Amino acid sequence: MAVKTIWSINHTCGHQADRDLSDRAADRRVGFAEWLTRQECTNCWRASKEGDEQDKAAWLKAKRAEEQAESEAWSEQYRMPPLEGTERAVAWGVRCRHQVLAAAYTALVLEGGTTETEWEGIEETARTVTRAGWWIDQRSSEPDDLTELLQAATEADRPTENPHF
Repeated sequence: MAVKTIWSINHTCGHQADRDLSDRAADRRVGFAEWLTRQECTNCWRASKEGDEQDKAAWLKAKRAEEQAESEAWSEQYRMPPLEGTERAVAWGVRCRHQVLAAAYTALVLEGGTTETEWEGIEETARTVTRAGWWIDQRSSEPDDLTELLQAATEADRPTENPHF
């Protein structure tokens, strides 16, 4: 007698389904069928994951809004000029600039040998880079590399005239 291929599964969600397990080796069907009885059916599992995805999306949206508000307040406090680019790039660039400069300040001034006066010079150079894409590109850079990266920024990354005068 052959090992059956169609199994009647009673899922934990209360739904019942007939499953074709012929794609599994005969000696693995019983164990897999038992495992399936400890799971929700496919439809219930998908529905629960959609809720998780919505919760995750809502959490991520709230987290980004919080980071954005914090970054914009920081930019205002330290007189950082507005960035140039698309609306989406500018928002992301503001967050990246805040994160890059905060990490660099910690590494160079608080943990390193850079003085506050030297940092002010670095900060002044950072103010000249207003292309949002540049800050996005540097988001994964090492904090110790900031000075060299700022020196490597091209004229395309800086405005041609100072909008603050």
